[in-house]
Amino acid sequence: MNFPVLLFFPTLLILWLAARYGAALRKRRPLGDSERDDFGVVQTATLTLLALIIGFTFSMATTRYDLRKNYEEAEANAIGTEYVRASLLSPADGARTQDQLKRYTDLRILFYRTRSDRDLQQINADTVRLQDEMWASVQASALTQPTPIMSLVVSGMNDVLNSQGYTRAAWWNRIPVAAWVFLMLTAIGCNILVGYGSRSPHAKGGVLFIMPLLVSMSFLLIADIDSPRGGLIHVAPQNLASLWQSLHR
Repeated sequence: MNFPVLLFFPTLLILWLAARYGAALRKRRPLGDSERDDFGVVQTATLTLLALIIGFTFSMATTRYDLRKNYEEAEANAIGTEYVRASLLSPADGARTQDQLKRYTDLRILFYRTRSDRDLQQINADTVRLQDEMWASVQASALTQPTPIMSLVVSGMNDVLNSQGYTRAAWWNRIPVAAWVFLMLTAIGCNILVGYGSRSPHAKGGVLFIMPLLVSMSFLLIADIDSPRGGLIHVAPQNLASLWQSLHR
């Protein structure tokens, strides 16, 4: 599921073979006149069910994609707010914390842009280490000066750390594998029915290729949206990049 384009071709092949199997099955056991109406009801209901499942799955994928976009915006807002609040610290502590936030913004942008698992592991390790440093910076100041102003700084840093956790959870939240299996089995059954219901006893491969192609394209779109790093559709760190420009201006 992390490589939607590669998933497209075996899916197309499997569904096309299912349609061809249905056409071959009809040659062996043709439909009787009394069975045509009942078969038409079953075929229509099954295709409608497939369309509904694809629609619901697409809705699940787009909801998760929007959630990842919202958390990217929330991260940028949290970092920008804490950068301003860091000026309430002493000059030395404030400058150190702001520098840490700049480096933290760099890491968060890399998190969204990287496609390599090895680079991602290093980015996550650097992020955890820098989070500990940022929390230690505001914690030391808060312990020496426990004032309401310092509580704002601590609260802002807490929002920065929490927003990263929410983002990570959103990127882990994918369409379940069981849902993909059920969707694939339903699609296979529908293509068998389409092949079996072909009017001509010598149905051309081009005609039977249309349904598998359209369903495979739908699967490709859903998998692409649902994959945070694979495919062509990604969450661009636009808000974080704009924040980075503001911090380095």
